[in-house]
Amino acid sequence: MQTQKSSRLLGVAVVMFGIGMIASIALLFPAVRDTGTAVVTTVYVLAMGAPLGLLLGIVFALLSGRRSR
Repeated sequence: MQTQKSSRLLGVAVVMFGIGMIASIALLFPAVRDTGTAVVTTVYVLAMGAPLGLLLGIVFALLSGRRSR
């Protein structure tokens, strides 16, 4: 039996990981890096979503897993 809380947690984890990966790839383009300090800082903060999304995904897996007897 799966609860709504855990399925929301997985959704949030996937979205955060996706945003973080897109922001990480965006940092590789010179057009983003050369625009200004505020833009680079914003994209860098968004890139931190990838590790946070991965951590939430691990928490979801641990909470939804079955206990062995």
